[in-house]
Amino acid sequence: MILRSGSVFARRRFLALSGAALSSACAATSQSGSSTAPRAGAGTPPDFELSTLAGGHERLGDHLGKRVVLVDFWATFCEPCLLALPNLDALYRTRKDRGFVVLGVSIDEASNASRVRAEVSKLDLSFPILLDQDTRVIALYNPRATAPYSVLIGRDGRILRRQEGYTAGDRDALEKAIDQALETKSAGA
Repeated sequence: MILRSGSVFARRRFLALSGAALSSACAATSQSGSSTAPRAGAGTPPDFELSTLAGGHERLGDHLGKRVVLVDFWATFCEPCLLALPNLDALYRTRKDRGFVVLGVSIDEASNASRVRAEVSKLDLSFPILLDQDTRVIALYNPRATAPYSVLIGRDGRILRRQEGYTAGDRDALEKAIDQALETKSAGA
């Protein structure tokens, strides 16, 4: 992974959180993960509430049972994260009216809030950006704290897919998984 310019402290903190797994995780895809993180098909994911970049609060539980949710963990100094975000936004924009939401969880530290705001503006992201500045939520979902890392949750609140890293080919597989999850309610309605 190539880290973007930023504070040395932020880079060290991220590397310390992710350890040796960071370099391989940015290119790897996984749906299994560690034993302490919620697994695909293993019941409901841990609920959380975080502050938003816009100044409010967002709670995962408010979406469960109503929408298909993609929780995406990212950082401003993570190049693969910044490559993935515009693709996630395109998926969000074309599917939000069908009940799809992306919760973009920034794991940048509090002192980098202006950098987060600048990246979100530059990328013209339209989905909610949440701030996990103490990395409490990423620790629940991805104890190795690799980024990017995403969790797709079905309308029934069950984890359908987890993905570590991002490559250009990942969008098609994610798009298919999202569409299948969105159709699940239609078929049962």
